[in-house]
Amino acid sequence: MKKMLSNNNTRTNLITYLVVVVAFVIMFTLSEMGMLKSAVKGYLVPVCAYISLAISLNLLVGVCGELSLGHAGFMGTGAFAGIIVATMLRDLIPDPTLRLVISMVAGGLTAGIFGFLIGIPALRLRGDYLAIVTLAFGEILKNIFSNLYIGMDAEGLHFSVSSAKFQLLDGGKMILDGPVGATGIDRISTFPMGFVLILFTLFVVLNLVNSKEGRAIKAIKENRIAAESVGINVTAFRMKAFVVSAVLAGMAGALFGQNFSSITASKFNFNTSINILVFVVLGGMGNILGSVISATVLYILPEAMRELEDYRMILYAVVLIVVMLCTWSPKIKGSIEVCMAGIRKRFKRKGKAGGSNG
Repeated sequence: MKKMLSNNNTRTNLITYLVVVVAFVIMFTLSEMGMLKSAVKGYLVPVCAYISLAISLNLLVGVCGELSLGHAGFMGTGAFAGIIVATMLRDLIPDPTLRLVISMVAGGLTAGIFGFLIGIPALRLRGDYLAIVTLAFGEILKNIFSNLYIGMDAEGLHFSVSSAKFQLLDGGKMILDGPVGATGIDRISTFPMGFVLILFTLFVVLNLVNSKEGRAIKAIKENRIAAESVGINVTAFRMKAFVVSAVLAGMAGALFGQNFSSITASKFNFNTSINILVFVVLGGMGNILGSVISATVLYILPEAMRELEDYRMILYAVVLIVVMLCTWSPKIKGSIEVCMAGIRKRFKRKGKAGGSNG
């Protein structure tokens, strides 16, 4: 039985990696051949960031069973931390790829620290209460960055929460300008680095899920009391899932933030957290490949329908409702399975008929 489960997990993981690699090869080849429009190229890095965000949130919501609505806060923390570090290293490290990697690591570590600090009080709660608290912390993080002034001059890095008291020497650079956000960002994020981040996120999450610790996390989701009765430290494993999810979200935020020349804290609001949660729910709770596909489709869909102007969000909502019904309705799922079984039988009959004629 264990071997069968292990084989199924390995097969599913390989399929997930294969889908990601094939999609990257196709899109990268089309991009290099000049067959993609500039608008489509602009979607590639954000899609990679949102795929990583969906996978990391699925670890917390789908695998651990904890409802969090503050994921955009960790994304924003990683974005601004990454921008600050990349700006500070601009003269020391001219190579943009290396600078991006360091800034993503810094963004992930910063988000992980905030995740740990937030998790201490938040993870004492469960269910709707945890969702409300994480939502509040996400909004607090957004407002902190909306009122933070950071700049760099010959004397080093300067912080302030008041624009009146903030001054830089001649030749200094403003990195974060309160409500205006970060401006003059070096756009060093690339599609290949987004692909690497997705692979790294998949590696971390899939290995964690399929490890002993992952089985303990699943046990907590299934029955908290039973898990405690067999000696599982529920608080420690919940914290581990929460921090790992925050670190990956911070890395994705750093990639996302350095894809634009300017970005404000309002980008990482409650709506962004809800969008990421929608990607997870529609892709399937605990289904990593589903998160990859849903994040890709649901990010591109509203962007592709911009020409429809006022009607695009209505159509987007209709698509979400239809997908939700098809995903969760037992009748519709049963009908789809019957249709797929019928199609398979027809193909088998044709194959046998072709073989007998030969």
